[in-house]
Amino acid sequence: MSGSLWLKPPATGPATLPAIPRPRRERPAVRATPPAPAAVALADDPMDELAERLDGFVAAAVHPDEIAAILESDGMTDDHIRLTYGRADSFTLAEDLYARVERRHPEPEARSGGVWHSGLAGCLLRGLVFALPGLAYVLAAPLLAGGHGRAGLPPGSVPLLAGAVTGWVWNQALSHRAYTWLGLGDRPAAARALLVGAPAGALAGTAVAYAAAGPGEAAAAVFAAGQSLYLAAATVLLVLGRERALIAALSPLAGALPAFRWDLPDPLRAGLLLASLAASVGCAALVLGPGTARGAAGRGGPPRAVSLPYGLFGLGSGLLVLRAGVGDSLVGGVGAVMALTLSMGPAEWLLHRFRDESLTRLRTLTTARAFRRAVTGTLVLCLGGYLTVLLGLTLAAALVWPGAPWPALPHLTGLLLIGTVLWLGLLLQAFGSVVSAATVCLLAAAAQTAVPAAGPVAAGGAAALLTVLSCVLLVRPTVHRV
Repeated sequence: MSGSLWLKPPATGPATLPAIPRPRRERPAVRATPPAPAAVALADDPMDELAERLDGFVAAAVHPDEIAAILESDGMTDDHIRLTYGRADSFTLAEDLYARVERRHPEPEARSGGVWHSGLAGCLLRGLVFALPGLAYVLAAPLLAGGHGRAGLPPGSVPLLAGAVTGWVWNQALSHRAYTWLGLGDRPAAARALLVGAPAGALAGTAVAYAAAGPGEAAAAVFAAGQSLYLAAATVLLVLGRERALIAALSPLAGALPAFRWDLPDPLRAGLLLASLAASVGCAALVLGPGTARGAAGRGGPPRAVSLPYGLFGLGSGLLVLRAGVGDSLVGGVGAVMALTLSMGPAEWLLHRFRDESLTRLRTLTTARAFRRAVTGTLVLCLGGYLTVLLGLTLAAALVWPGAPWPALPHLTGLLLIGTVLWLGLLLQAFGSVVSAATVCLLAAAAQTAVPAAGPVAAGGAAALLTVLSCVLLVRPTVHRV
């Protein structure tokens, strides 16, 4: 689950507006005698000049706060506003401009091919890429048999989970940093960040898995090392837009499908796993090779601490998904995890749809109340659509997975609550509120880990809190302007 949507930072930039006059500090001239009286021409109203200069933006605003935000971002202080325009502050000035300029909304622009636009087929492909690695557990299950489970988990689960969580945290933060470089237009710098960070993440995941392995879990630790190496390679390919190469590298895992009915020889199982891993690492190495020696050297780039909340969001969401997939056997919970990971493709498409619909409403609606109602309705429809897809995938997994029990109502409810947390967390992260999303996910994951019986309550509380945060944040027009 190292998919790019989980790693993608907000992608839009500030609106381009005409320049706003700034106050100039001039040293008064020293005069020996007072100046002679002169005729003083009446100056034009500075409000008219400002309204004319910002006409296009003010006419399209659906709330005065949008205008206040652009005034403040340009450096207008309250003192300057009082001296130049005779208003108390930026909010009062914005209200006057909002009332002075007639509402005019341009026609919605044609969709661009930017990062906020993505076709359904591409998103479904990414969902498939996220889910295919789950077949590796089907192939590896007989190889990992043996030993004793710990903490109520199946044998071998502890090193596997420890390595996976370490990889998710590291690669979420690494991907954010690489995407930031891509947003700055420096692809070689993004490639160099991945070249250094991906192997380091693989080593970290391997070290944690071996440290967590107990007696009789050597095979699980080896598998966890390969898992860490795969996560590093998949991060490189997904960030640099090579999904098709990754899905080709994962094609040997299709050999797990016959394993549902027939017992495959252990050498064949190991060979399929190694072939897929080697292909993934080889593709990542080929992609990185040409672009790492060029680019601006010596640029420090964005602060590394900025990427930390994205790693923490990966930690919280990863723990929630793992908790949903813990079963009585190593493969018992894979159906739930497969449903969640497959749903990430439609989830990404619905995030794009929410963004597109919100921008359309911003251009066509003329009042803040109408905009709030429209955005709230779009949020409900997109979230409901995602939960419907997740429910369908969960039921389908129960039908096709050999020996899988039909999900009980409490299990389905908990899974849908976790899906709500994940989708709303991704939505808030995409709009820049990653700290809030990460905090809520971490608290829910910590509660589920500490008290497993309280899992549905923790997931429900997190879902309710993220719903409130989303409704408060995303109904503000200024959030969609920047």
